[in-house]
Amino acid sequence: MVNLNETPVRTCEHFKINNIKLENVLFPNEVEEFRNINISKVHSNVNIDSKTKKVKLAYGLSEILLEQINNNSNANINIEINSKTNNESKIEFKLDKDNLNLIDNIQITANENTKSTFIIKYESENNIEGYHNGIINVNAKKESEINIIVVNLLNEISNNFLAIENLIENNAKVNFTIIDFGGKNTISNYYSNLIGEKSESNLKTIYIGKENQILDLNYIDELRGAKSNANIEVQGVLKDNAKKNFKGTIDFKKGCKKAIGSENENCMLLSDTAKSLALPILLCSEEDVEGAHSTSCGKIGEKELFYIMSRGFDVKEAMKLMVRANFNGILESIKNEELKNQILEEIDKKID
Repeated sequence: MVNLNETPVRTCEHFKINNIKLENVLFPNEVEEFRNINISKVHSNVNIDSKTKKVKLAYGLSEILLEQINNNSNANINIEINSKTNNESKIEFKLDKDNLNLIDNIQITANENTKSTFIIKYESENNIEGYHNGIINVNAKKESEINIIVVNLLNEISNNFLAIENLIENNAKVNFTIIDFGGKNTISNYYSNLIGEKSESNLKTIYIGKENQILDLNYIDELRGAKSNANIEVQGVLKDNAKKNFKGTIDFKKGCKKAIGSENENCMLLSDTAKSLALPILLCSEEDVEGAHSTSCGKIGEKELFYIMSRGFDVKEAMKLMVRANFNGILESIKNEELKNQILEEIDKKID
Protein backbone atom coordinates (compact mmCIF):
# COMPACT_ATOMS: atom_id res chain seq x y z
CA MET A 1 0.00 0.00 0.00
CA VAL A 2 1.23 3.51 -0.83
CA ASN A 3 -0.02 6.89 0.42
CA LEU A 4 -0.30 9.61 -2.21
CA ASN A 5 -1.45 13.20 -2.70
CA GLU A 6 -1.36 14.66 0.82
CA THR A 7 -3.32 17.83 1.50
CA PRO A 8 -1.27 20.87 2.68
CA VAL A 9 -2.96 20.64 6.09
CA ARG A 10 -4.78 17.73 7.64
CA THR A 11 -8.45 18.29 8.34
CA CYS A 12 -11.76 16.40 8.31
CA GLU A 13 -10.07 13.13 9.24
CA HIS A 14 -13.40 11.31 9.21
CA PHE A 15 -13.67 11.88 5.43
CA LYS A 16 -10.40 9.99 4.92
CA ILE A 17 -9.38 12.09 1.92
CA ASN A 18 -6.33 13.93 3.30
CA ASN A 19 -4.44 11.43 1.17
CA ILE A 20 -5.31 8.41 -0.91
CA LYS A 21 -4.11 4.87 -0.24
CA LEU A 22 -3.67 2.58 -3.21
CA GLU A 23 -3.10 -1.16 -3.14
CA ASN A 24 -1.71 -3.49 -5.79
CA VAL A 25 -0.17 -0.72 -7.92
CA LEU A 26 3.17 -1.67 -9.47
CA PHE A 27 5.69 1.13 -10.03
CA PRO A 28 8.09 -0.05 -12.76
CA ASN A 29 11.75 0.34 -11.78
CA GLU A 30 13.29 -0.12 -15.20
CA VAL A 31 11.73 1.39 -18.30
CA GLU A 32 12.76 1.54 -21.92
CA GLU A 33 12.79 4.71 -23.98
CA PHE A 34 9.29 5.86 -24.79
CA ARG A 35 9.14 6.14 -28.58
CA ASN A 36 5.53 6.99 -29.31
CA ILE A 37 5.74 10.79 -28.95
CA ASN A 38 4.55 13.30 -31.51
CA ILE A 39 5.55 16.98 -31.15
CA SER A 40 3.99 19.24 -33.77
CA LYS A 41 3.30 22.85 -34.72
CA VAL A 42 6.51 24.00 -33.09
CA HIS A 43 7.52 27.51 -34.17
CA SER A 44 11.02 28.88 -34.60
CA ASN A 45 10.78 31.02 -31.45
CA VAL A 46 9.94 27.98 -29.28
CA ASN A 47 13.00 25.91 -28.42
CA ILE A 48 12.47 22.23 -27.51
CA ASP A 49 15.15 19.78 -26.41
CA SER A 50 15.62 16.95 -23.90
CA LYS A 51 17.89 18.81 -21.45
CA THR A 52 15.68 18.61 -18.40
CA LYS A 53 16.93 18.96 -14.84
CA LYS A 54 16.08 17.02 -11.73
CA VAL A 55 13.24 18.76 -9.95
CA LYS A 56 12.01 19.37 -6.43
CA LEU A 57 8.30 19.82 -5.90
CA ALA A 58 6.64 21.75 -3.09
CA TYR A 59 3.93 19.08 -2.90
CA GLY A 60 3.66 16.59 -5.76
CA LEU A 61 2.15 13.14 -5.36
CA SER A 62 4.82 11.37 -3.31
CA GLU A 63 8.59 11.08 -2.92
CA ILE A 64 8.45 7.65 -4.56
CA LEU A 65 6.91 9.01 -7.76
CA LEU A 66 9.16 12.08 -7.81
CA GLU A 67 12.26 9.91 -7.38
CA GLN A 68 11.10 7.70 -10.23
CA ILE A 69 10.86 10.72 -12.55
CA ASN A 70 14.22 12.16 -11.51
CA ASN A 71 16.04 8.84 -11.88
CA ASN A 72 14.15 6.85 -14.52
CA SER A 73 12.22 9.21 -16.80
CA ASN A 74 11.99 7.94 -20.37
CA ALA A 75 10.54 11.07 -21.98
CA ASN A 76 12.27 14.38 -21.20
CA ILE A 77 11.01 17.57 -22.83
CA ASN A 78 12.48 21.00 -22.09
CA ILE A 79 10.69 23.98 -23.65
CA GLU A 80 11.77 27.62 -23.79
CA ILE A 81 9.30 30.15 -25.16
CA ASN A 82 10.52 33.37 -26.78
CA SER A 83 7.43 34.21 -28.79
CA LYS A 84 5.34 37.35 -28.35
CA THR A 85 2.51 35.88 -30.41
CA ASN A 86 0.24 33.17 -29.08
CA ASN A 87 1.34 30.17 -31.17
CA GLU A 88 -0.05 26.70 -30.45
CA SER A 89 2.08 23.56 -30.12
CA LYS A 90 1.12 19.93 -29.47
CA ILE A 91 2.76 17.14 -27.52
CA GLU A 92 1.04 13.77 -27.90
CA PHE A 93 1.89 10.55 -26.07
CA LYS A 94 0.37 7.21 -27.12
CA LEU A 95 0.76 4.14 -24.89
CA ASP A 96 0.71 0.84 -26.78
CA LYS A 97 2.03 -2.72 -26.41
CA ASP A 98 5.57 -1.57 -27.28
CA ASN A 99 5.36 1.56 -25.09
CA LEU A 100 3.59 0.45 -21.93
CA ASN A 101 5.30 2.71 -19.40
CA LEU A 102 5.56 6.48 -19.73
CA ILE A 103 7.55 8.50 -17.20
CA ASP A 104 7.69 12.04 -18.53
CA ASN A 105 9.40 15.17 -17.29
CA ILE A 106 8.11 18.29 -19.06
CA GLN A 107 9.72 21.61 -18.12
CA ILE A 108 8.42 24.85 -19.63
CA THR A 109 9.94 28.32 -19.31
CA ALA A 110 7.89 31.24 -20.61
CA ASN A 111 10.34 34.13 -20.92
CA GLU A 112 9.37 37.75 -20.23
CA ASN A 113 6.56 39.24 -22.29
CA THR A 114 5.77 36.03 -24.20
CA LYS A 115 2.54 34.21 -25.04
CA SER A 116 2.00 30.58 -26.00
CA THR A 117 -0.42 27.66 -25.99
CA PHE A 118 0.40 23.96 -25.53
CA ILE A 119 -1.83 20.92 -25.92
CA ILE A 120 -0.46 17.90 -24.01
CA LYS A 121 -2.40 14.72 -24.74
CA TYR A 122 -2.13 11.25 -23.21
CA GLU A 123 -3.82 8.35 -25.02
CA SER A 124 -3.55 4.55 -25.01
CA GLU A 125 -4.67 1.53 -26.93
CA ASN A 126 -7.79 -0.05 -25.46
CA ASN A 127 -6.57 -3.42 -24.21
CA ILE A 128 -3.18 -2.62 -22.68
CA GLU A 129 -2.48 -2.10 -18.99
CA GLY A 130 -0.34 1.02 -19.20
CA TYR A 131 1.42 3.19 -16.64
CA HIS A 132 1.93 6.95 -16.67
CA ASN A 133 3.82 9.06 -14.13
CA GLY A 134 4.53 12.62 -15.18
CA ILE A 135 5.49 16.14 -14.16
CA ILE A 136 4.68 19.41 -15.89
CA ASN A 137 6.82 22.19 -14.40
CA VAL A 138 6.10 25.76 -15.55
CA ASN A 139 8.11 28.92 -14.90
CA ALA A 140 6.12 31.96 -16.05
CA LYS A 141 8.37 35.02 -16.04
CA LYS A 142 7.29 38.67 -15.89
CA GLU A 143 4.48 39.73 -18.23
CA SER A 144 4.21 36.25 -19.80
CA GLU A 145 1.04 34.29 -20.51
CA ILE A 146 0.92 30.55 -21.08
CA ASN A 147 -2.11 28.40 -21.84
CA ILE A 148 -1.82 24.65 -21.33
CA ILE A 149 -4.49 22.07 -22.15
CA VAL A 150 -3.89 18.62 -20.67
CA VAL A 151 -6.05 15.84 -22.11
CA ASN A 152 -6.13 12.44 -20.36
CA LEU A 153 -7.74 9.85 -22.64
CA LEU A 154 -6.01 6.76 -21.25
CA ASN A 155 -8.05 3.58 -21.03
CA GLU A 156 -9.76 2.44 -17.81
CA ILE A 157 -7.20 -0.24 -16.93
CA SER A 158 -4.12 2.01 -16.96
CA ASN A 159 -2.73 3.96 -14.00
CA ASN A 160 -2.28 7.70 -14.36
CA PHE A 161 -0.22 9.93 -12.04
CA LEU A 162 0.43 13.59 -12.83
CA ALA A 163 1.95 16.45 -10.83
CA ILE A 164 1.85 20.04 -12.09
CA GLU A 165 3.80 22.90 -10.53
CA ASN A 166 3.80 26.57 -11.56
CA LEU A 167 6.02 29.48 -10.51
CA ILE A 168 4.33 32.73 -11.54
CA GLU A 169 6.12 36.11 -11.50
CA ASN A 170 4.92 39.73 -11.75
CA ASN A 171 1.95 40.27 -14.10
CA ALA A 172 2.36 36.73 -15.47
CA LYS A 173 -0.60 34.48 -16.14
CA VAL A 174 -0.85 30.68 -16.26
CA ASN A 175 -4.05 29.13 -17.59
CA PHE A 176 -4.52 25.36 -17.31
CA THR A 177 -7.43 23.38 -18.73
CA ILE A 178 -7.46 19.71 -17.71
CA ILE A 179 -9.67 17.10 -19.36
CA ASP A 180 -9.56 14.06 -17.04
CA PHE A 181 -11.43 11.12 -18.59
CA GLY A 182 -9.05 8.16 -18.37
CA GLY A 183 -7.19 5.89 -15.99
CA LYS A 184 -8.11 3.10 -13.60
CA ASN A 185 -6.55 5.29 -10.90
CA THR A 186 -6.12 8.94 -11.87
CA ILE A 187 -4.20 10.79 -9.18
CA SER A 188 -3.29 14.41 -9.91
CA ASN A 189 -1.70 17.26 -8.01
CA TYR A 190 -1.77 20.88 -9.18
CA TYR A 191 0.23 23.57 -7.39
CA SER A 192 0.66 27.25 -8.27
CA ASN A 193 3.09 29.50 -6.41
CA LEU A 194 1.96 33.05 -7.19
CA ILE A 195 5.04 35.01 -6.09
CA GLY A 196 4.59 38.03 -8.34
CA GLU A 197 2.48 41.16 -7.97
CA LYS A 198 -0.68 40.82 -10.07
CA SER A 199 0.26 37.23 -10.94
CA GLU A 200 -2.63 34.99 -12.00
CA SER A 201 -3.40 31.27 -12.02
CA ASN A 202 -6.54 29.88 -13.63
CA LEU A 203 -7.35 26.18 -13.50
CA LYS A 204 -10.38 24.67 -15.24
CA THR A 205 -11.05 20.94 -15.06
CA ILE A 206 -13.71 18.59 -16.35
CA TYR A 207 -13.71 14.93 -15.34
CA ILE A 208 -15.79 11.84 -16.00
CA GLY A 209 -15.55 8.68 -13.91
CA LYS A 210 -17.25 5.42 -14.87
CA GLU A 211 -17.19 1.73 -13.92
CA ASN A 212 -14.64 1.38 -11.06
CA GLN A 213 -12.46 4.37 -11.84
CA ILE A 214 -10.90 6.31 -8.95
CA LEU A 215 -10.02 10.00 -9.25
CA ASP A 216 -8.11 11.93 -6.60
CA LEU A 217 -7.66 15.63 -7.43
CA ASN A 218 -5.52 17.78 -5.14
CA TYR A 219 -5.39 21.43 -6.27
CA ILE A 220 -3.37 24.03 -4.34
CA ASP A 221 -2.85 27.77 -4.94
CA GLU A 222 -0.49 29.74 -2.69
CA LEU A 223 -0.81 33.49 -3.19
CA ARG A 224 2.23 35.54 -2.15
CA GLY A 225 2.22 38.51 -4.51
CA ALA A 226 0.13 41.61 -3.87
CA LYS A 227 -3.04 41.74 -5.98
CA SER A 228 -2.48 38.17 -7.18
CA ASN A 229 -5.46 36.16 -8.38
CA ALA A 230 -6.17 32.41 -8.30
CA ASN A 231 -9.23 30.62 -9.65
CA ILE A 232 -10.16 26.94 -9.61
CA GLU A 233 -13.25 25.76 -11.53
CA VAL A 234 -14.08 22.03 -11.63
CA GLN A 235 -17.05 20.30 -13.26
CA GLY A 236 -17.47 16.53 -13.16
CA VAL A 237 -19.68 13.51 -13.73
CA LEU A 238 -19.62 10.11 -12.02
CA LYS A 239 -21.50 6.96 -12.98
CA ASP A 240 -21.48 3.24 -12.14
CA ASN A 241 -19.14 2.59 -9.16
CA ALA A 242 -16.71 5.44 -9.84
CA LYS A 243 -15.26 7.38 -6.93
CA LYS A 244 -13.82 10.89 -6.80
CA ASN A 245 -12.02 12.93 -4.15
CA PHE A 246 -11.62 16.65 -4.73
CA LYS A 247 -9.28 18.61 -2.46
CA GLY A 248 -8.93 22.32 -3.20
CA THR A 249 -6.77 24.72 -1.18
CA ILE A 250 -6.53 28.51 -1.54
CA ASP A 251 -3.73 29.75 0.75
CA PHE A 252 -3.22 33.50 1.26
CA LYS A 253 0.39 33.95 2.37
CA LYS A 254 1.94 36.97 4.07
CA GLY A 255 2.50 39.78 1.56
CA CYS A 256 -0.46 39.09 -0.76
CA LYS A 257 -2.60 42.11 0.18
CA LYS A 258 -5.62 42.66 -2.06
CA ALA A 259 -5.27 39.15 -3.48
CA ILE A 260 -8.36 37.25 -4.66
CA GLY A 261 -8.82 33.49 -4.64
CA SER A 262 -11.82 31.32 -5.44
CA GLU A 263 -12.64 27.66 -6.00
CA ASN A 264 -15.78 25.90 -7.15
CA GLU A 265 -16.41 22.19 -7.72
CA ASN A 266 -19.62 20.62 -8.98
CA CYS A 267 -20.24 16.90 -9.41
CA MET A 268 -23.20 15.30 -11.20
CA LEU A 269 -24.06 11.74 -10.15
CA LEU A 270 -25.55 9.43 -12.75
CA SER A 271 -25.88 6.38 -10.48
CA ASP A 272 -26.73 5.53 -6.88
CA THR A 273 -23.40 3.76 -6.35
CA ALA A 274 -21.01 6.49 -7.48
CA LYS A 275 -19.24 8.31 -4.64
CA SER A 276 -18.10 11.93 -4.50
CA LEU A 277 -16.16 13.58 -1.68
CA ALA A 278 -15.02 17.20 -1.61
CA LEU A 279 -12.71 19.06 0.76
CA PRO A 280 -12.45 22.80 0.01
CA ILE A 281 -9.93 24.66 2.20
CA LEU A 282 -9.24 28.37 2.68
CA LEU A 283 -6.09 29.37 4.60
CA CYS A 284 -5.11 32.95 5.39
CA SER A 285 -2.08 34.70 6.90
CA GLU A 286 -2.73 38.16 5.45
CA GLU A 287 -5.27 40.98 5.74
CA ASP A 288 -7.30 42.67 3.02
CA VAL A 289 -7.80 39.59 0.83
CA GLU A 290 -10.89 38.02 -0.70
CA GLY A 291 -11.49 34.27 -0.71
CA ALA A 292 -14.45 32.11 -1.68
CA HIS A 293 -15.14 28.41 -2.08
CA SER A 294 -18.10 26.22 -2.91
CA THR A 295 -18.81 22.59 -3.73
CA SER A 296 -21.98 20.82 -4.78
CA CYS A 297 -22.96 17.29 -5.63
CA GLY A 298 -26.24 15.71 -6.64
CA LYS A 299 -28.17 13.51 -9.00
CA ILE A 300 -29.25 14.73 -12.39
CA GLY A 301 -32.34 16.94 -12.15
CA GLU A 302 -35.48 14.92 -12.86
CA LYS A 303 -37.48 17.95 -14.02
CA GLU A 304 -34.77 19.01 -16.45
CA LEU A 305 -34.38 15.43 -17.68
CA PHE A 306 -38.14 15.08 -18.20
CA TYR A 307 -38.25 18.41 -20.08
CA ILE A 308 -35.51 17.35 -22.52
CA MET A 309 -37.08 13.89 -23.02
CA SER A 310 -40.42 15.54 -23.78
CA ARG A 311 -38.68 17.09 -26.78
CA GLY A 312 -38.08 13.65 -28.32
CA PHE A 313 -34.77 12.56 -26.77
CA ASP A 314 -34.24 9.23 -25.03
CA VAL A 315 -32.72 9.04 -21.54
CA LYS A 316 -29.09 8.67 -22.64
CA GLU A 317 -29.30 11.45 -25.19
CA ALA A 318 -30.91 13.72 -22.60
CA MET A 319 -28.13 12.93 -20.13
CA LYS A 320 -25.49 13.69 -22.74
CA LEU A 321 -27.06 17.08 -23.40
CA MET A 322 -27.12 17.93 -19.71
CA VAL A 323 -23.50 16.85 -19.20
CA ARG A 324 -22.42 18.88 -22.21
CA ALA A 325 -24.29 21.88 -20.83
CA ASN A 326 -22.44 21.58 -17.50
CA PHE A 327 -19.09 21.31 -19.27
CA ASN A 328 -19.77 23.96 -21.88
CA GLY A 329 -18.35 26.93 -19.94
CA ILE A 330 -14.97 25.19 -19.66
CA LEU A 331 -14.99 23.68 -23.14
CA GLU A 332 -15.56 27.13 -24.65
CA SER A 333 -12.09 28.13 -23.45
CA ILE A 334 -10.59 25.55 -25.86
CA LYS A 335 -10.09 27.31 -29.19
CA ASN A 336 -8.84 24.27 -31.10
CA GLU A 337 -12.02 23.01 -32.79
CA GLU A 338 -10.58 19.60 -33.72
CA LEU A 339 -9.63 18.93 -30.11
CA LYS A 340 -12.94 20.24 -28.81
CA ASN A 341 -14.86 17.90 -31.14
CA GLN A 342 -12.75 14.93 -30.01
CA ILE A 343 -13.54 15.76 -26.37
CA LEU A 344 -17.26 15.99 -27.15
CA GLU A 345 -17.11 12.56 -28.83
CA GLU A 346 -15.39 11.15 -25.75
CA ILE A 347 -18.09 12.62 -23.50
CA ASP A 348 -20.77 10.84 -25.53
CA LYS A 349 -18.84 7.53 -25.34
CA LYS A 350 -18.40 7.83 -21.58
CA ILE A 351 -22.08 8.56 -20.94
CA ASP A 352 -23.35 5.69 -23.16
